[in-house]
Amino acid sequence: MGEERVRLASSSSKSDMQHFVRQLLQDVQAFETMLEGNWFEDDVLRIGAEQEMCLIDKHYKPACTAMQILEEFHPEWLTTELAQFNLEINLSPQRFEGDALFNMESELRQRLGELAKVAARHDSRLLLTGILPSLRKFDLHMSKLTPKERYAALMHALRKMRGSDYELHIVGIDELIVRHDSPLLEASNTSFQVHLQVRPQDFVKMYNIAQAVTGPVLAMAANSPLLFGKRLWHESRIALFQQSIDNRKSRDHLRDQSPRVTFGHDWLHKSALEIYKEDITRFRIILGTDIEEDSLERLAQKVAPKLKALQVHNGTVYRWNRPCYGISGNGKPHLRIENRVFGAGPTVIDEMANSAFWLGLMEGMSLAHNDITKLMSFDDARDNFIKAAKMGIDSEFTWTGDKKVNARTLMLEELLPMARAGLAHRNIEPEHIDRYLGIMEERVRRHSNGARWILRTFSKFKKETSVDESLTTITAAIYEHQTQSRPVHEWEIPELGQFHQYDPSKLLVEEFMSTDLVTVHQDDIVEYAYSLMDWNDLNYLPVEDEEGHLQGVVTAKSIMRYLSSPQKEEGKTVGAIMQLHPRTVAPQNTITEVMKIMRKEGVKILPVLKNKELIGLISEENFVDMSRRLIDRLSKE
Repeated sequence: MGEERVRLASSSSKSDMQHFVRQLLQDVQAFETMLEGNWFEDDVLRIGAEQEMCLIDKHYKPACTAMQILEEFHPEWLTTELAQFNLEINLSPQRFEGDALFNMESELRQRLGELAKVAARHDSRLLLTGILPSLRKFDLHMSKLTPKERYAALMHALRKMRGSDYELHIVGIDELIVRHDSPLLEASNTSFQVHLQVRPQDFVKMYNIAQAVTGPVLAMAANSPLLFGKRLWHESRIALFQQSIDNRKSRDHLRDQSPRVTFGHDWLHKSALEIYKEDITRFRIILGTDIEEDSLERLAQKVAPKLKALQVHNGTVYRWNRPCYGISGNGKPHLRIENRVFGAGPTVIDEMANSAFWLGLMEGMSLAHNDITKLMSFDDARDNFIKAAKMGIDSEFTWTGDKKVNARTLMLEELLPMARAGLAHRNIEPEHIDRYLGIMEERVRRHSNGARWILRTFSKFKKETSVDESLTTITAAIYEHQTQSRPVHEWEIPELGQFHQYDPSKLLVEEFMSTDLVTVHQDDIVEYAYSLMDWNDLNYLPVEDEEGHLQGVVTAKSIMRYLSSPQKEEGKTVGAIMQLHPRTVAPQNTITEVMKIMRKEGVKILPVLKNKELIGLISEENFVDMSRRLIDRLSKE
């Protein structure tokens, strides 16, 4: 959705929105007329891509410097993204032949290099990653939204339709259940979006192939298994994207409703127009814009219209394989399929290998199968997509002929040879085919992709250090490997301190506190509280109510005083002996501030509250553990 001058449908006048809807319907009519009249370019096929990225600071945390960078450096190929710690590079279209893939890689490296030099002057670095491991929930506050009218309008529209906070619930090795007050959660995702121009007469066939191969392609490219320190899906972006902007509400009835992030509901049958019509049918219009062009008048003048109204609405519906309309340099309209499943990174060469595999597979499968819908069901294609997002390279798919096959076997025996044949058919240089598809083959043989590397590394680090240091070290390792341009299957599991010296002095309470809490309620008997302390080797228990609000604290000292009293009363409750109004801290306090509070007030444990809700504890033991780890590491150097 590149249109800047958008406005909320709900805040526009009735006549303005009626005018926009009329223009939208005219765009659909114009699109149909162009299809029937063979207006579309069909004598050349092109490829292209969009590179999203994160900006990080010297501590490997998000750096909200995008607008400062763009103020200094604003080539036409560089643009904003949703959050101020993101940017996007647009690559030039390449004819899908010969050196196209190598030229795309060279251009991407050149533009990243130019941008990195400017970012460095703003104390920022570029990082290619599907979800930034070191990203924290408070980095997604609405104050971090890029100050552009279209982003604010989109966020407001989605929030208004939702009518309540957004909730994430994703289960993998760990489980994440978290509430957030805005759809800016979507800014956690960064991707490498690949475009393939197709002939209009081939669009149905090619789009169905794109849907069919999404699962296996995603399985091999998965690299986003971490979010807020939780090990979730191998490609958590898939669940995160859908849930972060999902405006559906739970209801008593079983009415079907589609999320705005969707894989689709059926194979395509007639033309790309089916998708646009379905999206207008299923999804309310939430944004409008001033339309100066009458698309039907432009057709009468024999000029391809921009279809701005259709573009704006298409930009508020997020299909993983999205149809795109554009106008080529020769003035002819064209159709593209945009593959949105690839996460950014973990390196440029990995992204290019993913792209070559998908592009080759699209071409190779179109040569091998005239109609993929005759060989597998749409439900299996969608199921394969979800399996790949959850399990990545470890997935097992239902493939053509209803056969069950694991991802690695399918790759080696069928898909890689098919992709090679497809790239060869497009006359891609043989050495380039070997370069890119060789990387995919090595991932299979070594059973290693970005997701598996991150999961193995994080699981190792969790046994050795804090979650924050684990995530920071993983981010540092990704950055260093990107600078060396080593494909991810060659990455070793790093050691703590190998790529940077961890500095905890700037940590916030939210990044450092304990969240796995043992608590009691006021009406629990004292003996129950004593047992919990004894079993879990604790000397302090927060007292909370049913809503998670802190009521007080009870200490081992107060319990022992009660239990040793000759006048103790049977059945006495925690509420009778708890300390009211304990000293607390907020998640945004720094650990330096916490240390000062502990020293000044002589306390060893502090509850962490957010809007009166107990969200964690921070104790002297946290500091002792950190010190012990740092001393141990220094002693080994």
